[in-house]
Amino acid sequence: MPLFSGKVFALGLRSLALRVVTLSTLWVIIALVVVATLIQSLYRDAAERSFQSLLSAHLYSLVGAVSLTPEGELYGKPELGEIRYASADSGWYWSVDPVSASVRGHLGSVSLGSKIIPVKSVSEAPFDQSFMRSYVVQTSTGEDLSVVETEVVLDSTDKIARFRVMGNLNEVKEEISDFRNRLYIYLGLFGLGSILINAAIILFGLRPLDHVRRTLADIREGRSNRVDADLPLEIAPLAQEMNALIENNHRIVERSRTQVGNLAHSLKTPLSVLMNEGRNIGGRQGQLVIEQSDAMQVQIQHYLQRARVAAQRDSVVFRAPVTPVLERMIRVTAKLNPHLKVTFSNQFPAAIFAGEKEDLEEIVGNIMENAAKWGRSKIHLSLRAAQKPDAGEGASNQFEILIEDDGEGLPADKMAEALKRGKRIDESKPGTGLGLAIVQDTVREYGGTLGLSKASLGGLAVQITLPAVLS
Repeated sequence: MPLFSGKVFALGLRSLALRVVTLSTLWVIIALVVVATLIQSLYRDAAERSFQSLLSAHLYSLVGAVSLTPEGELYGKPELGEIRYASADSGWYWSVDPVSASVRGHLGSVSLGSKIIPVKSVSEAPFDQSFMRSYVVQTSTGEDLSVVETEVVLDSTDKIARFRVMGNLNEVKEEISDFRNRLYIYLGLFGLGSILINAAIILFGLRPLDHVRRTLADIREGRSNRVDADLPLEIAPLAQEMNALIENNHRIVERSRTQVGNLAHSLKTPLSVLMNEGRNIGGRQGQLVIEQSDAMQVQIQHYLQRARVAAQRDSVVFRAPVTPVLERMIRVTAKLNPHLKVTFSNQFPAAIFAGEKEDLEEIVGNIMENAAKWGRSKIHLSLRAAQKPDAGEGASNQFEILIEDDGEGLPADKMAEALKRGKRIDESKPGTGLGLAIVQDTVREYGGTLGLSKASLGGLAVQITLPAVLS
């Protein structure tokens, strides 16, 4: 599981879209956290200031509504415009208490009842320049009260009374908490919407790159021969460079073809002369000249073929369906060898060779020729998908061709020797001993493998794996 997670993480890092979406998502989250913290802080400060302003306004109203009787008794019927002062245990209270000894009586809101609200000392909560102070106290019932207090001289004889207005601080906290919850919900929805919109915009903006990828896949599979250059300015140069690379690859291949053809043509006449001279000489010497000239011709064709294959290996233009090539090879073999029964089983009809058709024909043709030479009455050819050990499940990036005959076959200790260049196991049959070696070299040039084993028909089985195009 950790290894799988590591692979997924590594693939994620290689995805440009995932990188951009991840970074934009992180930015949205960070921005929303900062915005939420800032808004929450501003709202809390505003709510607390508004609460204190309301209590201060009620305090001024209370001071204006209370006076002293001639006997020094506190008197007044304050109406502060807040119904909670008239509701018992509402958490909203006011009180007027004497400070001077000559002041008598006590006034309090209906909600206060018989409650005694503690008073903090001046050292704990000093008065400000307006001779007001505010502090927080907790009642015996667990209420947190914000107290706004002032002391007022009520007459010319310096009779002083303490005026206090108290508000329930828990209400402010609940209001702030409710605002915070709603803020988180709205910002969360906004953030989710922003992430989805950002992802859609980013994916839409990267669509031209996906178009380039699909075009390159079409080129690799032979459905197109150039990249569409009608692209955004940022990636148009990439398409132009790819087209230039493809055209240059075409020029190299065509130049190689021309050189191969010229070389083959220039050597054809001298070799023909040597072979004719060998026939004219006759005898063992003449036969030796013919055999060596024939070997020279095969070697020249082989190395010219290798040069051509190397020039086009991993090309993005050469692709060949496998089934039609094999069917044609079977028809030719059966026509040239009417005494043989040639059968074909196809388990991978959609196989496409990642190379040129002529190379596949040469590979299969050489093996079929050998099978026809050594087979008694039967040749069986089969095609199936071959999976690499490191390929994902169901990924057929190779195909396998198996050619079997019912001849004498080869002993196990002779199979490796049969693949050596110029080695002939049986001198009774004509040939140069180069066929299997040439086929093996061509297969290796394409990154494939060739193996020999005992066939189910009793003779030799040749197993060839070659690269397939993944569509």
